[in-house]
Amino acid sequence: MDESAPLVALGGTFDPIHDGHRALFDRAFSRGHVTIGLTSDALAGEFRAIDRPVRPYEHRLRRLDAEVRSLAATYGRQYEIRKLTDPLGIADEPRFSVLVVSPETAPAGKRINDRRRRADIDPLEIDVVDHVLAEDGDIISSTRIVRGEIDEHGVVLE
Repeated sequence: MDESAPLVALGGTFDPIHDGHRALFDRAFSRGHVTIGLTSDALAGEFRAIDRPVRPYEHRLRRLDAEVRSLAATYGRQYEIRKLTDPLGIADEPRFSVLVVSPETAPAGKRINDRRRRADIDPLEIDVVDHVLAEDGDIISSTRIVRGEIDEHGVVLE
């Protein structure tokens, strides 16, 4: 394992996991050792732009761990998954140098860096990963999957 690799943070609810999330995970592991913040049940409820069910934390944790384990091994990286209870997550810890985000969560990266500056901590490099599109040209999202519009790979369901 490369001990000199940067420490990378990313976070989310990840329910259900889809190819857009996989793009985030891949970018994070390509950059360094990864800490994934997984939203607590309470925080996951606050993040929902629309009302839809979110599976319990323990279920999401098991699924996320299974998803990233082989990717971490492929890149020769270490990882940990931590419960997020703060909307700005764990990224204000000085040990992190990179934050991987989606276009929707990029504004949170700015807020995290503002908080880091106020605490006299170097800002994070914000690495924005483009959306992954479904076969219909729209964004792959957990909401679309839950609604039955697409599957986790963006295949349109009829």
